Amino acid sequence: MPTTRRQFLTLAGSVTVIPIVTPRSVEATPAMLNTAIRNIVGEAPIRTGKVKLDIPPLVENGNTVPMTVSVASPMTADDYVKSIHVFNEKNPQPNIGHFYLSPSSGRAQISTRIRLADTQKVVAIARLSDGSFWQVTADIVVTLAACTEEVN
Repeated sequence: MPTTRRQFLTLAGSVTVIPIVTPRSVEATPAMLNTAIRNIVGEAPIRTGKVKLDIPPLVENGNTVPMTVSVASPMTADDYVKSIHVFNEKNPQPNIGHFYLSPSSGRAQISTRIRLADTQKVVAIARLSDGSFWQVTADIVVTLAACTEEVN
């Protein structure tokens, strides 16, 4: 026997709706930051210097933060920057980006825009052709956070 319109509406009205709630994004921690860095450098020592991180210390909107990383290097076949790695402390993922260079890059510099979830530390590490690692850190104050999802 076919279902009548009234029976269908009664059945449809009695269906329980279960809301699906996605958990809030997990924030990276200093331990996750250290693990991400160690995944790149291993047990090699990281020295301070040679790397310059140009990023505003106070950011009104964390959705688009301009950033430039440059490394003092002649970029010759014998002495050049192999890679630049950028990390953050509190975004959902600690890796911001990995940039690979060669002597033909001309100069050791990358520029991009990043998102920052909150006030946090940003770390840039350069790997040179001699196998050494150099770093710089910057503390950034973010007044309007990005990278977060609010659950209502």
